[in-house]
Amino acid sequence: MSEEKEHSGNGAGGGQAATRCGFVALIGAPNAGKSTVTNNFVGSKVSIVSPKVQTTRTLVKGIGIYGKTQIIFLDTPGIFKPRRRLDRAMVGSAWGGVKDADITVLVVDSRRGFDDETRSIVAKLNKAEIEAVLLLNKIDLVAKEKLLGLSAALNQAGKFKETFFVSAETGQNMDDFYQYLADHLPESPWYYPEEQMSDMPLKMLASEIVREKLFMYLHQELPYAVTVEPELWERREDGSIRAEITIYVERDNQKVIVLGKGGAMIKRIGQAARKEIEDLLEERVHLFLFVKVRENWQEDPARYAAWGLDFKA
Repeated sequence: MSEEKEHSGNGAGGGQAATRCGFVALIGAPNAGKSTVTNNFVGSKVSIVSPKVQTTRTLVKGIGIYGKTQIIFLDTPGIFKPRRRLDRAMVGSAWGGVKDADITVLVVDSRRGFDDETRSIVAKLNKAEIEAVLLLNKIDLVAKEKLLGLSAALNQAGKFKETFFVSAETGQNMDDFYQYLADHLPESPWYYPEEQMSDMPLKMLASEIVREKLFMYLHQELPYAVTVEPELWERREDGSIRAEITIYVERDNQKVIVLGKGGAMIKRIGQAARKEIEDLLEERVHLFLFVKVRENWQEDPARYAAWGLDFKA
């Protein structure tokens, strides 16, 4: 969290300038960097990040203060052409975030440029008459001449209130973007306590971190056939936390892959997840991972309800 943001939250009253508060929906193609933007602003991980696409499955709120403004980022799943029920539900959640937002931000991976997925999103924004903010991300990886051409092409195809050139990974130019949001969200009391970073329960955040490690260490398509659910989250007498999390796969051969030879893979995943959870919470955590087979979990309405997704999308 930047120094400006860290020292700017003086309570919702203040007796000086009016406070502001509102929702900012981050939309874009998969892997455009929406989760990195959210985590950069909050100053802590609230949304999982992976080089693989479609890692965000549901709408995640990242909450922070900038000046007198509480900004609530809605980190939405990447928008792509859906093939499965889960895909349709994820894309539906992304556009649902737009409906709930005071400001919509289209995040574009500058390396990929104006690809078909982004073109489709711009067309839908135009049809809905939504004037979004354009955030060209990963500019540290692209030549300036390409960035200017990309900006011109996007602004010609769509109608954007403002264009920002940023790197969410390095923080380059992010303060200009945050200041714009802080200035343009509506006057309002803050919706959440000043110190709150997300509305996601800790046990769900821990489950998401486990799922991120599955994406990190399982280099096949398997992570897309995996779901992760918290079973137990309790504080022990010594003040530490006992967390039990179950990884569900669809077939027995997938369970073998997650476990690894002699349980080596699940141990590796568990160690990495536990360290990150402990660093995030600054508390001792005893993490227990279980792997079970649940056939056709992608057709189970209860799973969608747990993620806040529409099973019938």
